[in-house]
Formats: sequence, structure tokens, C-alpha cells
Amino acid sequence: MAEPTAWNEPGHECVLCPPLRFRFNGMAGLPGESGVIAADRDFLLVPDVAPLAEGHVLLMTRDHYQCAGEFGRTMWDRALCWRDRVARLYRAAYGTGELLLFEHGPATPQGGGACIDHAHWHLLPGTPGIRAVVEERGRPGSPAGRAALRAYYRTGRSYLLIEENEVMTVHPGDGVRSQFLRWAVTSTGPDVTWRWQETFGLPGSRRRFLRTLTALRAALAGLPPGDQASDSHQ
Repeated sequence: MAEPTAWNEPGHECVLCPPLRFRFNGMAGLPGESGVIAADRDFLLVPDVAPLAEGHVLLMTRDHYQCAGEFGRTMWDRALCWRDRVARLYRAAYGTGELLLFEHGPATPQGGGACIDHAHWHLLPGTPGIRAVVEERGRPGSPAGRAALRAYYRTGRSYLLIEENEVMTVHPGDGVRSQFLRWAVTSTGPDVTWRWQETFGLPGSRRRFLRTLTALRAALAGLPPGDQASDSHQ
């Protein structure tokens, strides 16, 4: 299989928007739209196609936004509700509600280490301590919220967004290597290949994708009806 690429240069369609949204899933022989864990009118929750661990999911917007720094108040609040829902899914599936959230926030094309200029949050169970890794590399954090991210985005500065131990921080993202936060996650644990293009479609990645889909769908089915997205795929 040729190494996949994901970019949004002029003339290229976004790979997280229709009609290309599930293109990489198809290339890897994984379910596409039928592999959505849950969804509503604004967001899709899907397993990452090159998961760093079981439980690694993406929360992506249905419509095209450059990054979360472009969100209005309603979108931001809905994204936080999804973050809380994923924590409950993790508690049901894996026995812990702790999660890591990260985003490469591009204010310019592929800024902040982003491969894809379409708003999406990575979420993984546990808190591996990547904030310390990022700050040790000269990227100090400050309290993050919608206003802080919008300030970065509106002034043309890319950012790194991290939440762990229920604390959300934003860090300068201009000039970082591609997939910087994926690298930071793996640098705190065992020797793991961090570039998604290197594990995409391999048997281990496929197994983690399918186990994540099975575990989180089962967890979703066990949540109270009011805690499930109105357009859930079960």
C-alpha cells in the first residue's frame, strides 16, 4: 500500500469533508461511515485510523472549520459536552474516566504540526503526561478556553491544545514538527511508531481500530438514553 498523504493545499479537497471523509478507512479496509461511534448535527466521533492505543478516537466537525479556534460559543460548548461524553465512555469501557485531549491547531495551512486543516480533537484514555514533554521543549502553556484559542487563531498564530488531569492548556504551535503531539505521546511510553502514515493499515492498527469501535459502541449502548447523541450509530 502506498503511504497515504493528507494535505489541504489550494486545489485539494479536505480529506475530513465529503466526498473524501472516509477515504483512508477504505484504503485500509476499515469501515467508514458505518464505523462512526456516535454523531450529532455538528460532530462525528470515530476511531483514529492509526491509533496510538486502544480507545484513540477523533472528534471531528461535520462542517469545515480550520481548527477549534474558529468555533463560536455554541460549537465550543458542544465540543466540551462531547469531551465529557467520551470520558464517560472510557469509564464504562476501560474503568477510568481520565483522558488525554490534544489538537494541532493550524491558523495557517498545516500550522501547529497539523497534517489536516480541519478541526478535530484526538482523545485517548489515560493521562500520559505530554504537557511536561511539550513544555520541556520550550512550549510553555497557559489556561485554555474558547477565548484563548480564538485569540491565537485570529492573530494568525497556530497552537497546541492539551487537556490532561482535567486541566486544559494552550501552547505556542508555530514552527513545530509535523504530528508534534503524536510524537510527544509516544515519547512518554514504550517505543511506539508515532507517524500515522507508518502504521496506517497495518494489522496492529486495524485491530486497535476495531477493538476501539467494539468497546466504545458497547459502552455507548450502556449509557442512559439522555447521555447518548441524538444521531448515534449503534
